This record gives sequence, C-alpha cells and structure tokens, in this order.
Amino acid sequence: MAWWFQTGEVAMTRTASDILVESLMEWGVEVIFGLPGDGINGVIEALRTRQDKIRFIQTRHEAAAAFAACAYAKWTGRLGVCLATTGPGGTNLLTGLYDAKFDRAPVLAITGLPYHDLVQTYTQQDIDHTKVFQDVAAYTTAIYGAQHVRQATALACRTALAERAVAHLAFPADVQEQSIEADKPSPRHKTDPGLAFFRSERQPDDAAISAAAEVISGGRKVAILAGQGAIHAAEALAQTAELLGAPICKALLGKAVLPDDHPYVMGGVGYLGARPSQQVLDACDTQLIVGSSFPYIEYYPKPAQARGVQIDLDPRRISLRYPVEAAVVGDAAACLAALNGKLARKADRSFLEQAQQWKTVWLRALNDGADRPGKPMKPQRVARDLNRHLAPDAMIVADSGYNTALAAQYLMIRNGQTFGCPARLPRWDAGCRTRLPQGSLSQVARSSLSLATAASA
Repeated sequence: MAWWFQTGEVAMTRTASDILVESLMEWGVEVIFGLPGDGINGVIEALRTRQDKIRFIQTRHEAAAAFAACAYAKWTGRLGVCLATTGPGGTNLLTGLYDAKFDRAPVLAITGLPYHDLVQTYTQQDIDHTKVFQDVAAYTTAIYGAQHVRQATALACRTALAERAVAHLAFPADVQEQSIEADKPSPRHKTDPGLAFFRSERQPDDAAISAAAEVISGGRKVAILAGQGAIHAAEALAQTAELLGAPICKALLGKAVLPDDHPYVMGGVGYLGARPSQQVLDACDTQLIVGSSFPYIEYYPKPAQARGVQIDLDPRRISLRYPVEAAVVGDAAACLAALNGKLARKADRSFLEQAQQWKTVWLRALNDGADRPGKPMKPQRVARDLNRHLAPDAMIVADSGYNTALAAQYLMIRNGQTFGCPARLPRWDAGCRTRLPQGSLSQVARSSLSLATAASA
C-alpha cells in the first residue's frame, strides 16, 4: 500500500500488488504459500497489510510452497496459490507445479521478475519465467502494469479452475509497486473481468452412449478400470458394475472411488496394485475405462485381446493409453447414468465370481506376508495394522517411495475414508467468496502435508 501527502492529509493509493491480492480474495483465495524475496516484496507487503483477511504461510523452500499449494488444491477442490521471487526462486516452484499438472490440481503460481525495463538484459536473476513455465502452465503471462492485473488474474484463476491446471503470473518488481493512477488505461480497457465462472456440465452425446453400450453389451468378460475422474461417480459406477457383472480395478488416484471391501472391487492396478486386478485385465474380453489415464501401458489388456470403451471429461485423453472402439466425452457420473439406462443386466456372473476367488486368495497372501516371523518386523505388518486403526473418516496421504506400495496394497479404503484427494470436491461458484469456518481450509492443507511427511519419515 503506497502512502502520499496532499494538502496536509494522508491518503492511500492502491498498487498493482494491492489489486492482485484483492482480486485473489474475490476469487475465494484464503491462503497463499511462498518464500519472500526482494523480487516479490511488493506482493508480500500487500499480503502483510491484509493478514487479517488472507493468510500467508512461509515455507522453507519454494518447492515446498508449490507442493503445499498443490496439496491444498487437491484436498479442498479450490484454487491453490504459491509465490516466489525472481530467477531461481521461481524455477524452484516447477517440481511441485508439475505434480499439480499431472494430478489435475488447480494451482496459481506468482513469481517476481526483474525491473520491467531490465528484463532480457542479463541483469541479476534475469530468467523469463513466462517462457520457463510454458510447459507446466495452461496459462502464463507477465503483468505489464497496474491496469493489467485484474484482467490477467481473472483469466489465470478461470483457467486453473476450469482446466484443473496450473496458471502463472510473472510480476516485474517495480510494477508490483506501481499505483493504479500511474498506469493510464488504454482506450479499449473499458470493462471489468468480473467473477463469473461457469463449469461445463459436458453432458454425454446420446449416439456415443449407444455405441458404448453396444460394445460393452457384446462382451462376456467385462473389466472396469476406474481412476480419479470417477471419484464423484461412485454410485453410478457401482450400478454399471452390477449390471455387467464386471470386476472393478482402480488406478491409485482412484483408490477411494469405492471401498476396497466392495464385492466388485479387485484392488489397484499396476506395479503397486493387487494381483486379482491384473488377473482380471489379463482375462477380460472388454475393458471400460472411466476417468483414468493410468500411464503404465504394460498392465492394460493386450490391444488384440479386449475391445475398449472409454469415458473421460478430456477428449485429449481418449485412446491415450489403450485403443478404444467407442468413447463418451463428458462428466463420469452423467455418462455412467446415461450408459446404465441402455444396459441390460447380464445373467452370467461367472467372470465376477472367478475374480472374487482371485481376490480371496490375494488378501490371504497379503495377510500372510504381514505375519512373516523374524526381526526386524516386516514393514507390511506396520501398514496392515495401521489400516485396522484408521478412523472411519481418515484422510490418507502417501508420499513417494516403498511406503506408497504399502499404502496401495495394505490400506483398505472404507466408506467415508479418502485417499489422495476428497471423494467429493465442492463445486466452485460465487459462494466460494464466503469464508469457511476459521482455519478449515488451511487445516486441511496442513494435515495433508504433515501426513505426507510422516509417511516418508
């Protein structure tokens, strides 16, 4: 906040940084993670003067700030925000931002740039973040003046939320402290960007639903692969499985889509997965992929072995991992509900019954592995026994490493528990500008971060 004197009175003028922080607050942002530095001081000052309205959490490293913003976005469904200073401060955010990109978490990164008239002149820490961030961010731009802030911020927030992606704003150090009066608007700068945000429902195409139903109905051994995109579609997914007598295999990010003790659920897939899921995929003649782009192609059925159907909100992901004959682009819950209306219940349950026998054998093997004698105690037992003591509403996070495999195989998700992200994310609308109960969102972020730290310890 800049202060100046006129006719003996003290007045205030809003800076570009003030406008940025106020705009973020209007978009429902309640917490920002970051590390201060000379190149981001203007934004830090704007946060300081509003510390009763928006919380700044200082991290020990910029990468931690990006990971914290990503965790916040995953667990709340809201926009996660991180900031860093010029040069390597900004580039240190990248690893955490790639986590957000790959896991489809809405995150906004704010970085400092050198003085606007020294950019690209080999001045100190002269890294053009707008170029560096082009691969990780769906939207990236520099701020050219105080009048530019609201437009750019609105577009960045909309892009991150609409695409569940990373957005990035690069802020020259002197522009951060520029007053709104010092930046005369251009003749075409007439409108305010506003806060309107509408998420497409992406209702399924009826012809696509019919084509998918035809392929699936022709299969004798139908397997379902469910991922993160099916998290909110549990009821419809369970109905699809019941109609088809289809075992359900879960990608790791979709672990909480249905409880692991569900009679149709076989467990995870892939290197960290369950043996019955792999047996199902090896034996099926038709595969239905719902909301997943599980990356390890070697664990899918052989393309000549099984016909493929895919449901995904993102048309770019259709046939990305497995060739499909029919595809439905749209919201998983809506697509499955429409599909279920065109499916007749299959009387043959033999494939499901075989899969359930495989699951019984696998669970016995897991338990026997945890009970193996010897010293030191086997790590499988720690994970198995932890699973028995988890609260019914436990929010579970696993860091990378062998502990991920133990969590994937031994933590049996029950109804009410979540893994990696909530089972149901809040819809973003104008209501997000209303503050939640004090500390609720930041507490979620802190809890998820501390759980991840404990898992890796």
